[in-house]
Amino acid sequence: MELKLVFLIGLGLLGLFLMGGVLFKVFKFSLQLILHVLLGGVLLLLFNIFLGQLGLRIAVNPVTLLTAGLLQVPGVLLLILLHYFFI
Repeated sequence: MELKLVFLIGLGLLGLFLMGGVLFKVFKFSLQLILHVLLGGVLLLLFNIFLGQLGLRIAVNPVTLLTAGLLQVPGVLLLILLHYFFI
């Protein structure tokens, strides 16, 4: 009975170790994504402040935040080009 309990505890610790690595990677990816989206939002807000006076405004919504966040400055330029050609 005691050997069975030791085996189950060891198996549980191994499972926690394996899941901990996976959860850490997911947490790290989520944190990076949040930081990039926040930076993209700051870029969009700065763009709207400086060029909004000329009539160029980019809407701040989840799609534009992800585009600007993941692609950074090229993403903002892409949004500017899309705004210019389609609106």
